[in-house]
Amino acid sequence: MNTTTITNSPIPIISAILIGFIVLEIACACFRQPRAQRRDAVIEIIGSGLLMGVTLPLVTFLSAWLLDRFAPQTKDSLAGLHWLLGLGLFLVLDDMTQYWWHRLSHKVPFLYSLHRAHHSAPYMSIRIVYRNNSFYYLLMPGLWFSGALLYMGLAPVYFGYLIVKMLVIFGAHSSVPWDDRLYRIPALRPLMWLLERTISTPATHSAHHGLNADDDVTHYKGNFGNLLFFWDVLFGSARITRRRPEHYGIEDMRPVSWQHELFWPLVRDKRPQPKTTANRELAQ
Repeated sequence: MNTTTITNSPIPIISAILIGFIVLEIACACFRQPRAQRRDAVIEIIGSGLLMGVTLPLVTFLSAWLLDRFAPQTKDSLAGLHWLLGLGLFLVLDDMTQYWWHRLSHKVPFLYSLHRAHHSAPYMSIRIVYRNNSFYYLLMPGLWFSGALLYMGLAPVYFGYLIVKMLVIFGAHSSVPWDDRLYRIPALRPLMWLLERTISTPATHSAHHGLNADDDVTHYKGNFGNLLFFWDVLFGSARITRRRPEHYGIEDMRPVSWQHELFWPLVRDKRPQPKTTANRELAQ
């Protein structure tokens, strides 16, 4: 791994912001979830560790290596690009593609098997941000596009973009409902109306993790946005209620082992799923 790849690593920034939110949840006494089991901690620790320690470094390295081998003329080719144009590239090639990857993962059974660990937690918390199958991020197009843009010289833009994106994503998953108090301030109503249609908030994203589709809050077939909730507004998958579901998890799907959730299809739970059980999150 060359020094450029190491310098362009997003891991220190992500780790610092993640630790900050962990400290915040501990301070607010909401990091230890009462419904959490040992398997949840195992999935969260291993899943997050694999992403930070293996997947992100590997994708960053491989994307640079592939371009260096097959398109070396692109190295630093965008270094002189205005930062607004660079930001636009990251919003489209990283954040918008992640929206569609996430949306597709709730439509295609194979992809949902890579994503179900993220939804099997019966709670919202910073703990679940990177709770996914080990192959989910490895196949995510946005990570590869970001690696390519780093190789092309957009690292200065990327790290500013990354800080904002991580703050929004971690804040949307956190059990600390920062938006709730802002909704109660009358003077902020116009700002909050605009904000909740622009970025993901705890209210809109917790609806995506709700357990029961009939509770008038849960919307696991929408609210897919990561940084920008605007993609949901633009592509017709948004639901805004300013409320949170009472229960979280996967509706009408039996549990599987933590090994299955983290390492499927290499590891499969041998217990057959009853034919009468249908997962409503994947129903057409």
